[in-house]
Amino acid sequence: MKKIFVTRKLLKENEEKLKELFDVKLNPDDKIYSAAEIIEGSKNFDGILSSVTDPINSETISKLSSSIKIIANGAVGFGNINIKAAREKGITVTNTPDVLTDATADIQILLLLGASRKAYEGRIAAETQSWKWSWDFLLGKQMSNKRLGILGMGRIGRAVAKRAKAFGMEIHYHNRSKLSSDLEDGAIYHKTIKDLFEQSEFLSLNCPATPETTKIVNKETLSYLKKNTVIGNAARGDIVDDDAMVEAIKNGTVFAYGLDVYNGEPKIHPEYLKLKNIFLLPHLGSATKRTRWDMAYRATKNLQDFFSGKKPQDQVN
Repeated sequence: MKKIFVTRKLLKENEEKLKELFDVKLNPDDKIYSAAEIIEGSKNFDGILSSVTDPINSETISKLSSSIKIIANGAVGFGNINIKAAREKGITVTNTPDVLTDATADIQILLLLGASRKAYEGRIAAETQSWKWSWDFLLGKQMSNKRLGILGMGRIGRAVAKRAKAFGMEIHYHNRSKLSSDLEDGAIYHKTIKDLFEQSEFLSLNCPATPETTKIVNKETLSYLKKNTVIGNAARGDIVDDDAMVEAIKNGTVFAYGLDVYNGEPKIHPEYLKLKNIFLLPHLGSATKRTRWDMAYRATKNLQDFFSGKKPQDQVN
């Protein structure tokens, strides 16, 4: 029976399924392992079921036991894993696309709404019971009939577009390549980030985390925006230059910022915590029971397929 090292605590049903199929080492205390602990803990194992929190960079991969043949990442992304290093060491990497698309798109809409309608400031006012209704009390921005720019028109970006249309929003997007007309579904393609940002009244960040997209939202690209743009980030923290974002919020380029992901999670840039026109969530994009079950099930299926001699459905390298 193949031996699988599981880096984070899963839902009970998922762990029971894994134990039926493999000899597994679980993490009952849900400790976040360091790279050294992953290397030591997975020694002489055949595979790893990892999480987006796991630092599996090139150095970590170089020190993994030669017995490790697959890393099944329980996430739509795989920015935490050095794909090139894994391929060179003969380790297959898989992810779990599709299953968290709807849950994450829901959160992205929540971020845009929460930021634009001053939900954080409203919560404080309600809790302190110090407010009174007035004509100009906590005036936000409506999403209705505005232009929504989507940076990254993959599965999640398209799901965000579908939801945004219910607000009567006009959809614009920038992607590595133009989509087919059926996938665009009426969205307007922009060849450059500059063109997209110049047209956006609301901006949804949905691009994956790659070396090319690190700090893709920075001082220069933020300068392309019109005043009072609302931004939501349910993708990855490292696609945003936090210092530049703080500056853009303070100077009025960004009306409000909603974010579910951070550089160095769970840490957060301290300047964000000093701002009122911000809406924060603790990486809840996939946090529904159904979605988390599906993610672990999909990762398990990838392991099962791999060790039965089939190519995993979600192989990324």
